[in-house]
Amino acid sequence: MRNKPAKAIVIALLSYPLLVLLFESSLGYFQPETASTLQITTVDSDGSLNRRVLARLESDSQLYVAANHWPRAWYTEALANPAVQVVSNIEQGNYVAVSVSAARSVASRPGLSSLAPTCADLLTCA
Repeated sequence: MRNKPAKAIVIALLSYPLLVLLFESSLGYFQPETASTLQITTVDSDGSLNRRVLARLESDSQLYVAANHWPRAWYTEALANPAVQVVSNIEQGNYVAVSVSAARSVASRPGLSSLAPTCADLLTCA
């Protein structure tokens, strides 16, 4: 009978990550679109189009999207193939995804901000 508490602890430790994974995945899949969100379309290594709803952040006329929440396959895809499409209730168009750290290293290029927040990634007009 001494194994019951140990079994309960093991079940709880295994169940929690699965619950978090399900919640995070459903949040990303069913996330509602509002004025503060945008839809980004990336292309994976197989050439498949993937759409995600992300938080829209603007600073100094630059458009940013947050990469601070997992799962974030879109982030890896956008860096591997930076030509992305963005649709929001404000605008629609083709953009080039640029990592903020990369934007800081080439801040002299027009359209790139050296003051970008570290939790976001920059989208510049294509």
